[in-house]
Amino acid sequence: MIVAVWIPLLMPLLAVPAARRLAESLPPRAAAWLLAGCAAALAGCTTAALGLLAAAGALRLPPVAALGHLSLPLLGDSGDGAVTVPVAAAAAVLLTACTLAVGHHARRHRAELRTARQATGAHPTSGDLCVLPDPAPEAYALPGRPGRVVVTAGMLRALPPAEREALFAHERAHLAGRHHLFLLTATLSAACHPLLRPLRAPLAYALERWADEAAASRVGDRRVTARAIGRAALAARPEDRAPHRPGSVLAATAGPVPRRVAALLDGERAAGHPPIRAGFPGRRLIAAALLACVAFSAAAALDAAADLHETVEVAQGEVAH
Repeated sequence: MIVAVWIPLLMPLLAVPAARRLAESLPPRAAAWLLAGCAAALAGCTTAALGLLAAAGALRLPPVAALGHLSLPLLGDSGDGAVTVPVAAAAAVLLTACTLAVGHHARRHRAELRTARQATGAHPTSGDLCVLPDPAPEAYALPGRPGRVVVTAGMLRALPPAEREALFAHERAHLAGRHHLFLLTATLSAACHPLLRPLRAPLAYALERWADEAAASRVGDRRVTARAIGRAALAARPEDRAPHRPGSVLAATAGPVPRRVAALLDGERAAGHPPIRAGFPGRRLIAAALLACVAFSAAAALDAAADLHETVEVAQGEVAH
């Protein structure tokens, strides 16, 4: 087990670059699902590997072995008994840190959403639209029940009517697609394994592009949508960000706006990142490599679990005899 269990911990070194490269060649919606799914799968395998390492060491502690009716000599027959206990202690510390980090991020996400909804709840709404009297231009999608498109008076003054509708359609696409859950998945996955952090930026971009395309389809004019995104980004300033706006929500002014505007104007071509053509062998190879990385990581975790289970059964059988 000691060999197989390390594979899920190291596999992000190969899988993350492959996922980022493959996402560049996919439509935004598919790219978002790919990146979020890859992050969740690799994080799950990492957590399983840490849990197996911790369990393998715990079983070699005399009180735990006695509780499970295990034979300590048989548990150490594999030759890694001297290494497993200190490694297991480190794995247990890391697993505890991951659990605490995941809990912290989840609680922070909920608290930020609750604070934002309380801050916007005092202002009048029209359908799903909540207009704040702030002069600073800002707009974002606030998830919840019901979801709201929050926009300031400053942003409304910065855009003509047609571009306002495109901006609203963009934010509504974030709400309809529940895009905040994609970002939360990436954040929690990165808390489980730091090597997964590079997936968050391309995921955020894919989600913004997904909303851009939905808005363009809704208003029926890609140029109007591109102008709305560009004008809103020029009007918004980071220092004017509302204090109650959650850090995990998505906004039309986020991400590499010039690249997004160019993608809207040029169809599926993103500025500076020519996509791999559909059917081009490179995309198939990258997809196969990524699938192999995730599958190999999951298979290694399962193999390590099966090996540990077999070891426990042998040790229990010896005691029974």
